[in-house]
Amino acid sequence: MSVESLSVLRLSGRDDAVRQQLNVADNCRSLLVTDLTNIRWLTGFTGSAGTLLVRPDDMVLVVDGRYGEQARYQIARSGAKCEIVEKRSAAAIRDAVVKAASGLGSLGFDANEITLGQYESWREHLSVELVKVSPVVPKLRRRKTEPEIQRMHLAAVAADKALEEVVPMLSSGLTECDVRDELDYRMRKHGAEFTSYDTIVASGPNGARPHHRPVRRRIETGDSVVVDVGGLVDGYHSDMTRTYLIGEVDPVLSEMHEVVSQSQLLGLARVRAGVAAEDVDKTCRDHIVNAGFGDEFTHGTGHGVGLQIHEMPWVRSGSSEPLEVGEVITVEPGVYRQGLGGVRIEDLVVVTQDGCRILTSSKKDRKCLQLQPTT
Repeated sequence: MSVESLSVLRLSGRDDAVRQQLNVADNCRSLLVTDLTNIRWLTGFTGSAGTLLVRPDDMVLVVDGRYGEQARYQIARSGAKCEIVEKRSAAAIRDAVVKAASGLGSLGFDANEITLGQYESWREHLSVELVKVSPVVPKLRRRKTEPEIQRMHLAAVAADKALEEVVPMLSSGLTECDVRDELDYRMRKHGAEFTSYDTIVASGPNGARPHHRPVRRRIETGDSVVVDVGGLVDGYHSDMTRTYLIGEVDPVLSEMHEVVSQSQLLGLARVRAGVAAEDVDKTCRDHIVNAGFGDEFTHGTGHGVGLQIHEMPWVRSGSSEPLEVGEVITVEPGVYRQGLGGVRIEDLVVVTQDGCRILTSSKKDRKCLQLQPTT
C-alpha cells in the first residue's frame, strides 16, 4: 500500500461510542470538546480553532470564518454526522456554543482540555450544569482501527527508508544538523507529509540528553549517535530510534548498547493484550538495573502513538491498566551517561492478542550499527 492509495478515513459512529462511554462512566450524555486532536478524531476537521458539542442525538461544530468551507469539506468526506455553525467574532462563537448547549441539562467536559479561566468563562455563560468527566475521547483513541494503523505503518516506512539512505553518511564527517536535514528531506521523498516531531540526532556527549536538539557538532570516531526519527501520514505519527557506534568506542558505550538492546528485546517479548503497561516497563528496567545502569535510565519505557506522538497508554511505572488489542505503543529503553553519550533503541508496535506486530523495520543487529569512519 502507498500513501496515494489510502482511502478516506471514515469516522461515522465515533460520536456514538463517546455517548456510550459517557453514559456508563459519568452518567452524562453530552460533551464539550475543545481539544483540536479530539475534534479531529471525531469529525475529521483539522483547523486550528473550533469548539465541538457532542449532544445526545447529534454533534455541532462551531468555527470562525476562516474554517467554514474547510469544515464542510472535511466533515462531508469523513462521514461524521455534524452540524457546522460558522461565526465571525469571538462573542458570536461563544453565543453559538451557548445556544447549541441550551436545553441539555448537563454538559460534560474533560478538565485536561480547558484552563481554569476557560472553565470559569463557560460556567458564567452556559445555562447548563458543567460536569467534570473522565477523558473519554483520549481513552477511545487508544485502540486503533486497521485504516489508522495503515497510516502509521506508511509513516514508519518513510522513516525506515530515509534512515537506510542516511546511515552510511553518519561516518563521513557530517554534522548533527546535516544528518537531520537529510533525514527530514528523505522522509518527505518517501511519502511522509511532515516529520512527526523535531528529528533528534545526538552524537557523542550530546547523546546523554534524551531530547537533544541537533547542533553543528561534527560526528567523530568514537561517538555514539542516537537517531530518533518519525514521519506523519494523514495526521498519524510514527516513532523510531536507533543508536550507531562510529569506529572504536569506549567499552562502556559498547556495554550500554548491548544492555539496552537486550532490554528492548525483552520488552518487546512482554507486550501482549492483557499485560499491564507497567509490566513492560518493569521488564525493560529490571534488565538495565541488574546490569548496573539503573540510575541512567531516566524516562519511561514507552507511550501510545496515534494522532499525537505522545498519548495514552503510558508504558511506565504506575500504568496498571492492561494493554488492549489495537493499541500502538513504543518500546524504547535507554541509558544516558553524562560526558560520554547515550543509547536508546525504539520500535513502534501494535498490541495483538498473543504479542505485538512491529511497524518499524530499520536494522538493529550489531554489524549494521557499528559503522567504520570513512577515510
